Amino acid sequence: MNHSVTAAEQHNLAVTAANACGIDFGTSNSTVGWVRPGAPNLLALEDGKTTLPSMLFFNMEEDTVSFGRAALGEYLEGYEGRLMRSLKSILGTGLMDLQTEVQGRSLSFRTILGHFIGELKRRAETSAGRGFDSAVLGRPVHFVDDNPAADQLAQDILADIARANGLKHVEFQFEPIAAAFDFESTLQREELTLIVDIGGGTSDFSLLRLSPERARQLERRGDILANGGVHIGGTDFDKSLSLSSIMPLLGYHSRLKNNSEVPSSYYFNLATWHTINFVYTRKIWTELQDVFRDSGDQTRTSLDRLLNLIQRRTGHWLAMRAEETKIALSDASIHHLELDRIEDGLYHDVTRDEFEGAIEGQITRIEQTVNNLLTDAGVRADQVDTVFFTGGSSGVPLLRQRVSALLPAARHVEGDLFGSIGAGLAIDASRKFG
Repeated sequence: MNHSVTAAEQHNLAVTAANACGIDFGTSNSTVGWVRPGAPNLLALEDGKTTLPSMLFFNMEEDTVSFGRAALGEYLEGYEGRLMRSLKSILGTGLMDLQTEVQGRSLSFRTILGHFIGELKRRAETSAGRGFDSAVLGRPVHFVDDNPAADQLAQDILADIARANGLKHVEFQFEPIAAAFDFESTLQREELTLIVDIGGGTSDFSLLRLSPERARQLERRGDILANGGVHIGGTDFDKSLSLSSIMPLLGYHSRLKNNSEVPSSYYFNLATWHTINFVYTRKIWTELQDVFRDSGDQTRTSLDRLLNLIQRRTGHWLAMRAEETKIALSDASIHHLELDRIEDGLYHDVTRDEFEGAIEGQITRIEQTVNNLLTDAGVRADQVDTVFFTGGSSGVPLLRQRVSALLPAARHVEGDLFGSIGAGLAIDASRKFG
């Protein structure tokens, strides 16, 4: 159970605690921060943990909805239902107002996202022992690349959802700037800092002047030299790894009798968290039967695996195996990936070189974004004092190496990979709302 403050503690906190919270709704994990004396900024959200994995499970058998680790647990236990994750990636896309079937009824993705935001707020209030009607929400530098209208729409939708769930007063802050506020609380002197925030869905960067003196100021626009971002994150690395190393075992890039390739859309949907359920329709199953009939003996072995996976609805399990492989390759040069749910004895040894080859293009785009940021700010690489890494995917070795190489004179600091943004949003909320 989440810890709730006692009545006496609540009375004491009411005098000095912040009036608002900071909400980091992430692609993979979410946190809520609240500034109060003598306590860490992050609130416990699930079994004493400050992170709530951003996933829901609609349990068809028991007609319930679970969240976070509990959602994943029910899915892995084999309950019939619908697991949903990476919903933040849908903001700003045409999927947001589409309907999807869960528990025998149609719901819009907007409604489903509202379920999660509402639960996040309720858990934070239980943990804090008080209600919140004001909050600063984190947002990526770009929800959508190169489309300001879609980007603004994504923020507006998120604000509407927050207000519909009881947050009357909503402000936004860029996620890397929030992380900067958390880092700034540790500084003894002024530093020119590049915040590198690699989350589940986006890579965001901010260049700021930080210091204990500047931290006392409410208006900080003059301290922000530049912001930049690109819609590439950890789930994109997972997708690239899956397509390069796993999907070929299921027939990706294999050829039919007429020498055409098996349609790639099945594999792209399976490799993308929020589209996995698209391959479970009767229409897709009928299409795949036709594809199977048009395949030769060599291709049929891999297509058998694909059909088996779809029939068993183990696409999310496979996506989790890809994510685990990415994480394992941060520390190891090779990972033994067992795929026994698809076929008895099936496995693939994935190397770090293989993974890095799959994400090379994405890393190059991230490098270009950092270079453009420095150019926009009119700052030379040797003028940057510190590179502050946060976000769960900032631990990918190739990314660290390439970003660090751009700023060889800077010291490199690792923040709380999952908590820096939420803690910084709490600081911002206390400044904006008192």
